[in-house]
Amino acid sequence: MKFDVVKVQEIDIESHRRLFLAEAKFQFVYNKCHGAGWVDTYLFKDNDIPVGYGSVWGKDKREERDTICEFFLDKPFRKHARQIFQQFIKASGASFVECQTNDILLAGMAFESTKNINAEAILFETAFETAFAIDDAQFVKSKNADEWNAYSMQKDGEVIATGGFIWNYNFPYIDIYYEVKEDLRRQGYGVFLMQELKKEAYRLNRVPAARCNVNNHASKALLLKAGMRVCGYIIMGEIIK
Repeated sequence: MKFDVVKVQEIDIESHRRLFLAEAKFQFVYNKCHGAGWVDTYLFKDNDIPVGYGSVWGKDKREERDTICEFFLDKPFRKHARQIFQQFIKASGASFVECQTNDILLAGMAFESTKNINAEAILFETAFETAFAIDDAQFVKSKNADEWNAYSMQKDGEVIATGGFIWNYNFPYIDIYYEVKEDLRRQGYGVFLMQELKKEAYRLNRVPAARCNVNNHASKALLLKAGMRVCGYIIMGEIIK
């Protein structure tokens, strides 16, 4: 079969992006790239009928557009995924694939089509609720919820940890971040803060999610203790030419 891979505007792939996100049911870290204009988009066609799409962004510089980060096909056409993916590589000129391992279709293409694959980050989803408490430590919400560090953990009037949300994931997921003062780490404040941020996420009608660098063992341990679990990895591979 002969497929066409055509560079298009964002609006031309919207219907297929909705299908992808509805099927995925996980936090998609590249979701923000579309609204920010950080990707080029391509439509895949069979006899002029759209059957899927792909997106390309910059591995190191956003304007370079050298890295495939999205690849979706309607189910009847997934048997042609290898052929369409190779045409996508050629049309886009991409040199790398960056994706989430829980994005099964693109991850499969990455493992088949790239070399020197490395995991760069760990993705977490919520697994269970916790009930940690620390005497005299309070979870405080800023009066200005739009502030970067909109929440804090305070003790004896001192801010000992801060955190909040980054609204860049696909609905209903939300990305949680946090930071504990260096001299007060490993005392349970980060876990307590993460626990309370998870509760706040649900109050905002969002599903909490998080990520950390694969080498950040302390952050991984904190997230696991706070009721999160590993749901995938962000991997990067160099396309085999």
